[in-house]
Amino acid sequence: VELLTEQRAWPEAERPRRAAVSSFGISGTNAHVVLEHAPEPVPAEQGAGPGLVPWVVSGRSAEALRAQAGRLAEFVRGSDASLLDVGYSLASARTVFEHRAVVVGADREELIDALEKVRDSLPAASSAPVAGPARTAFLFTGQGCQRPGMGRELYEAFPVFAQAFDAACAYLDGHLGRSLKDVVFEGDPVLDQTRFTQAALFALESALFTLVSSFGVRPDALIGHSIGEVSAAWAAGVFSLEDACALVAVRGRLMQAARAGGAMLAIAAPETEVVPELIDGVSLAAVNGPAAVVVSGDADAVGVLEELFRGRGVKVKRLTVSHAFHSAHMDTALTEFEEAIRSLTFNEPQITVISNVTGQIADELTSPAYWARQIRAAVRFADGIRT
Repeated sequence: VELLTEQRAWPEAERPRRAAVSSFGISGTNAHVVLEHAPEPVPAEQGAGPGLVPWVVSGRSAEALRAQAGRLAEFVRGSDASLLDVGYSLASARTVFEHRAVVVGADREELIDALEKVRDSLPAASSAPVAGPARTAFLFTGQGCQRPGMGRELYEAFPVFAQAFDAACAYLDGHLGRSLKDVVFEGDPVLDQTRFTQAALFALESALFTLVSSFGVRPDALIGHSIGEVSAAWAAGVFSLEDACALVAVRGRLMQAARAGGAMLAIAAPETEVVPELIDGVSLAAVNGPAAVVVSGDADAVGVLEELFRGRGVKVKRLTVSHAFHSAHMDTALTEFEEAIRSLTFNEPQITVISNVTGQIADELTSPAYWARQIRAAVRFADGIRT
């Protein structure tokens, strides 16, 4: 240890160079810091690209937007300008008009190809003008997205999330007869049983909403898919946390108790092509997109539709489910479910919620009959997203 009284060169060594700095205050407060020299910077690999780069283009009309994309593609093809520089200039130095598109690519050719697709084949729906200030919507996903350990890292990192998750579990544990947190975080196989799945998703989604809200983010609208709509209604203030957990628990229990042996099938075709082919024993379960439909019901009848559409060259996929949800198989649960939730308190929503049943702004969320119908009716998700 050596005390320096004047500037001196710091000799090189085969180990990191370190120095101690001490500060002694008159009041008796002492501070001691050990400094170590920074590692030598590693030069960037020659030729390495910047990763994915977004380019923003806009125009006063759909035609102007397509023309702008074409001009940009032509310019970039004959230029050696940096992809990052082009992206930065497009985002920060150009006027933003009503019709907009964003292309993303990892290299020059990918970006040019994407621009030319905008120029040549931009769908009309993608060129709708942006009207007014941007607004925010939250989506709560439905059954099927559960996974072991979901939320565990958020639980460890954010006390707000942990407190909200624990609060939901405290109510749900009493209905389930065991620790929901252990089921989720330890990956217990019962997580895939409907009564545990729906409870776990609600606990996770309510905690996520609480966490995001703590950051000051407030949505203008909410939408959920099936069980996710219960999370959306809770977030809108329709239920207290205790009542929402009670509804989720009885919903999952009765749906799991419904007759098993059904099947669900995803069909990559428009609703207008699927509905005319429905046969006895099969119901329309969900309309998730312009060409994304799910049917549900008796396994044999679902199998008939599976072969029919596969024979037409349409992509079909059996869903891994224990029951035929949103079909006549759920009818046995409806009356008991409606009666069980009549004692709950229903409030008018404080945030707009989009209905699964109608695909429009929900106006029946305070009715127990609505929530019973929501179990049985087809999920009008595509209509809701459009709304």
